[in-house]
Amino acid sequence: MRLSDWMAAAPHKDSATPKVVAVVVPMVSMLGGGTDPHCWVAWGDDPGVRYTVFVATDAGLVQVLVRVNVPGEGPRAGGKLIRWNRVQLGDLAIEMQGGHRILSVPLEGQILRGTDETADLVAEFVLDALDAVDGRPRGASSGGSVSRGAAEGKGGKGQGDAAGDDGSEVAASPRRRPVPLLEPPRESSS
Repeated sequence: MRLSDWMAAAPHKDSATPKVVAVVVPMVSMLGGGTDPHCWVAWGDDPGVRYTVFVATDAGLVQVLVRVNVPGEGPRAGGKLIRWNRVQLGDLAIEMQGGHRILSVPLEGQILRGTDETADLVAEFVLDALDAVDGRPRGASSGGSVSRGAAEGKGGKGQGDAAGDDGSEVAASPRRRPVPLLEPPRESSS
């Protein structure tokens, strides 16, 4: 999902007010993530107070810690670009039963979790990060190809090249691609 999609689907009304977005987007952009990158947001236990945004870039993992409302100051974001050789990324654990999938993986002290369709999205993000950590071209694990400045597909939200507000090219993001690891088993017809 793109950052704008996450902000539109925030679980708490205060998590993505215009003042908060005005702090988060420039921070992500300054760290090399672009203005509307594909990312993962770990909302945590209290998204009305704080949450974390992760963006996989060619240079490393962008981590932005968002404080929604600091007393007397308003929203605050602090971030860092963690080089891939320093990223703390645990094992991708998946459990399947009756066509349902449950996935979890630790990333920089956060546990990314998902079930069914959300598990597919988590896996897509994590497999992209694992490719970068291991030095493979991003998107190699799931059969896609992701490269900065070049994307496949034609138009549509989340596909192809995007231009920033100033007309400059924004780094292309991976298209939604199937994650073969998480495809539910097919029932036999016999």
